Amino acid sequence: MLSRAAICLLLTAIWAANPAWAGGSGLNVIVVVNQNSTNSLQLGNDYCEWRGVPPQNMLRMTNWTGGSTNWTPAEFQSELLNPLLAMISTRGLTNQAEFLLLSMDIPYRVTDGSNENGTTAALFYGFKTNTLFSGGPDSCSLPDNSSNSYAYSEMPFSQAPPNTAATNSFLAMMLTDTNLAAAENTLHRGVAADFSQPSQSVYLAKTTDPARNVRFLEFDNAVFETQVAGNYAVTRADTNSTAFTNLFGLQTGLDGFYSFQTNGFVPGALGDNLTSYAGYILDPDNQTPLLAFLEAGASGSYGTVVEPCNWPQKFPDPMDYFYQTRGFSLAEAYYQSVLNPFEGLFVGEPLAAPFAHPASASWSSLTNGTVLSGRPALNPNFAASAANLPLARADLFVDGTFFQTMTNLPPAANNVLSVILNGFTNQYTVPTNATLASVAAGLAGVLNLQSNVTQVMAIPVGDRIELQSLKVSVPGSNVTVSAGTEIGSAPVLTTWLNAARPGFLDSVATGYQFMTIANAPLVGDWIQVSFTKTNGTVVPLAVTNMVSGATAADMVKSLASLISTNPALDSADGLFLSVSVSDFYDYGAAGVQFYVYANTPGWPASQILATWTTSTNLQAVPAGTNPLADNINDLRPKNHLYLSSGAGSLAINYPLDTTQMSDGWHQLTAVGYEGTSVATQTQVTRTVLVQNTSLSATLAALPAGSNAALGQYLQFMVTANTTNVSQIELFSTGGCQAVVTNQATANFVLSASSLGLGLHPFYAVVTDQAGHRFQTSTVWCVIPAITLTVTGTPPMIAWPAIPNRQYDVQSTTNPAAGFQTATTITATNSIMQWPITTTNHAGFFRVQVDP
Repeated sequence: MLSRAAICLLLTAIWAANPAWAGGSGLNVIVVVNQNSTNSLQLGNDYCEWRGVPPQNMLRMTNWTGGSTNWTPAEFQSELLNPLLAMISTRGLTNQAEFLLLSMDIPYRVTDGSNENGTTAALFYGFKTNTLFSGGPDSCSLPDNSSNSYAYSEMPFSQAPPNTAATNSFLAMMLTDTNLAAAENTLHRGVAADFSQPSQSVYLAKTTDPARNVRFLEFDNAVFETQVAGNYAVTRADTNSTAFTNLFGLQTGLDGFYSFQTNGFVPGALGDNLTSYAGYILDPDNQTPLLAFLEAGASGSYGTVVEPCNWPQKFPDPMDYFYQTRGFSLAEAYYQSVLNPFEGLFVGEPLAAPFAHPASASWSSLTNGTVLSGRPALNPNFAASAANLPLARADLFVDGTFFQTMTNLPPAANNVLSVILNGFTNQYTVPTNATLASVAAGLAGVLNLQSNVTQVMAIPVGDRIELQSLKVSVPGSNVTVSAGTEIGSAPVLTTWLNAARPGFLDSVATGYQFMTIANAPLVGDWIQVSFTKTNGTVVPLAVTNMVSGATAADMVKSLASLISTNPALDSADGLFLSVSVSDFYDYGAAGVQFYVYANTPGWPASQILATWTTSTNLQAVPAGTNPLADNINDLRPKNHLYLSSGAGSLAINYPLDTTQMSDGWHQLTAVGYEGTSVATQTQVTRTVLVQNTSLSATLAALPAGSNAALGQYLQFMVTANTTNVSQIELFSTGGCQAVVTNQATANFVLSASSLGLGLHPFYAVVTDQAGHRFQTSTVWCVIPAITLTVTGTPPMIAWPAIPNRQYDVQSTTNPAAGFQTATTITATNSIMQWPITTTNHAGFFRVQVDP
């Protein structure tokens, strides 16, 4: 099979389809590549192609040769952060750059010797230093300034960046693996996830590892919230197994496991394990790295790059699956779920949005190739995918750069919102300059003023209001709600309110009480507990220590045995004291901590009252009489109210001032945004010719021999229609590639190696001495690798060649370990051959043009 030559095509439209992305798209991504890594270049190029990233949105790190693991804060700043901020500013991307994709072979740990941060976290909100921690290494601390204010916000990232970031903040993720093929697979699965509406299970695994199992307390809330939203796929599981297939998600607490299936996850899935070194993705370690989740098919994973201790705040909350259910992208869902991510590394495909609902778009009034001048009207049209997902805004991007907002429909002042709870009507009038979040907060305040009547509490969260029933004796299905809006005295109705369901949903969580018995018992010390069941039956129990050297844990285990053998407590309206390793914490002389659970799920069953007393030497916490309802917020029946703004359709009539643009060929991309915090994007693109002056120019790709693979050169000619030329600039992936001055015709020669394998756009901008500019049409070129064939006996590799050109023949027995040059050959004809010398084991070969 012969090698493909570099294929260059003149295109009049780059994105002809109408794609949509949740809360972000390729327009909002900055791709960072390590110019000294061919893998980084190829993966970055492929990401730009698959996600429609404009060429100016790529940043090339040109000087970094220090490996893929560690760098210092000074190196991080000089090699990445400072060039990134400068690039965003000079290229006019400030109003659109929100996501950051690091394309493999870039260090993932920032360390000054005392503090270690994940590179993605440092890009999110700056390098954070630890505080002293008496119970372990400094990395076990939880510094105040490491809190992530974006977490749990359910807000568009542009409206709620972390408040401790010193510079621009980015939803940064690294796309990497131990080899290029695996990283490419993660990219492709992430793209395949979009709008797939998966129904596969998410398992929140409570394991028998007590140190790494601490997240289980967060499981019930995530399960409940996703069910209220209509997704019943998120479930708890008491298991240490990871031998699953086709999951949409898995959170577990284990340090090492080796039983993942290659098809463990469907596209778009999130998976992670709460352990110390999952972020050691390329460091030697005996704990399972986060890459195991990606290699099993997940689209995103997370781990820490230093010993964090088991603070749950440093790891993803399972609410990330609820955020995905709402339609947020993978990066948005992950960053909203980690309260203190400074030691963490986010890896995967940031834009994957399985549950987003794209709108539809058309632009029949404008066709590709239309000539525009002056102030023509642009008339794209958008239609919402559902009544509860109106469209709030439409922006215009020119050549992939934000140009102007064409229309915006925020909540209209004086619209009136109505909520009927249990038959009681509550109304709220939208104030001026309101946002969805401010309306949610205001409406929740009004609802809470009537909570003594409605017996419902309202909690605002971004554009959502969580409703909790306050009456334990009333089933959730009997708590009714209806919601609606009226135009009021406003000129237009743009504010919308919807309830998730007509009645509240009862919880499937089990009530519990978390108890501490402090100190070591003496002989004769005692523990007494009196349980009052929901039917009024009182069950008193007591244990007395009769053995010298016994611990409080010994006494509690004896008490657990009494509970388990008591018929009154073994019934459905009874309880049990858990002594499993994940629920029972024996601290020896310091005491013991444990959980007492109701036997039946739900809020009513949790109303068993427990009264604990001890002898003087011991101490029971909490004191007094309390129900088994420490997790009260997981037990009350719930519902959601969702706010949105906009209209069911947007018919744009926007006068475009083409004099603000250079003459020539331009892509006009209209982007419509869903009017919720998710802000799913829908795009429609047209390529037009702007002509306000007589200046014109052409760009042509010139032949560079029969083969233009990696290592060869690409040639282009730009010709202006005037001699009055000040400057000609050639642009491609990563921005400006070359400049000539004072020439009407320019020949450009570019190294294919510097661009890397993949699809690349090329266009030129000509500036005349009067300051007029003309942008040529775009030529797209594919830079392929040289394809090898095996021929003859003994076997030889063969490849198409250009006579007198030098080629490096490279080989390896392990592609992950890299290739080494075996020989350099000067071609003598159009087909070259080289004998395979590897015997008795697998060999891998590649050929590249020697510069």
